[in-house]
Amino acid sequence: MRCPCCGKDNDRVVDSRSNADRSATRRRRECLICGARYTTYEHVERHIPRVIKRDGCREIFDRSKMERGLLSACQKRRIPSNTINELIDDVIFELERTNAAEVSTELIGKLIMERLRKLDAVAYVRFASVYSAFDDVQQFMAAVNDVDNGETTPSKARRRKA
Repeated sequence: MRCPCCGKDNDRVVDSRSNADRSATRRRRECLICGARYTTYEHVERHIPRVIKRDGCREIFDRSKMERGLLSACQKRRIPSNTINELIDDVIFELERTNAAEVSTELIGKLIMERLRKLDAVAYVRFASVYSAFDDVQQFMAAVNDVDNGETTPSKARRRKA
């Protein structure tokens, strides 16, 4: 590790700790040449496969695209942001486990929808309607009917009381 002050690579680790979610190791270092102290973070290098889009083009996986889609589907739903982040982490972990160099957007969408269906029926239908690009109302209704009707959402409960 090069010292940010003098540029030499002669240092020692003074303190080492894991961050809160244990995804990185924080190291306090001291340069043995100039005495400056600085902090570095060590992360595990992850292998996330490239994405094959519907039109056949390939691109680097972008977590923020998945996050934007989920936030849009979960908008105005009582789903904590840490739950959404856990869902994203779970999908990424599943993609890493495939050990594939490339994965299709269909697989990514399927993994997200499996988890969303268990989490929130409305968010599932919202995500499915955008992801599946329904052409007509019948396809949308089929997705709605596909959701387990045993769940009562807060809005349905309010209508029944009124």
